[in-house]
Amino acid sequence: MPAKKNKYLTYRGKPLVRKDNTIYYGNMSDEYVVVLQITSTKEFNGLTIADRVVVQLVSTDPDVRPRDRIIKKTEKRGLYNAMDIGTVWLERALNKSA
Repeated sequence: MPAKKNKYLTYRGKPLVRKDNTIYYGNMSDEYVVVLQITSTKEFNGLTIADRVVVQLVSTDPDVRPRDRIIKKTEKRGLYNAMDIGTVWLERALNKSA
């Protein structure tokens, strides 16, 4: 029997979806997700990597105005630092709402 194939890449058990320079982390069915926007890149050993990344903890409530959906926001250097803070924010927000 073939193994079930995931549609999305996951990180710590949550979906990670990229659209151009925006990365969405978390389940859209949960109360919150993290949005990572890569605002600048740099070259490193022949690869283009994220340099500055805007991190936003966003509510998925469709009844809230888009501007009011942003719960927290910061800017980090590098994708690792952005994912690190985004993961902490998301876990805390989801545990608080549970």
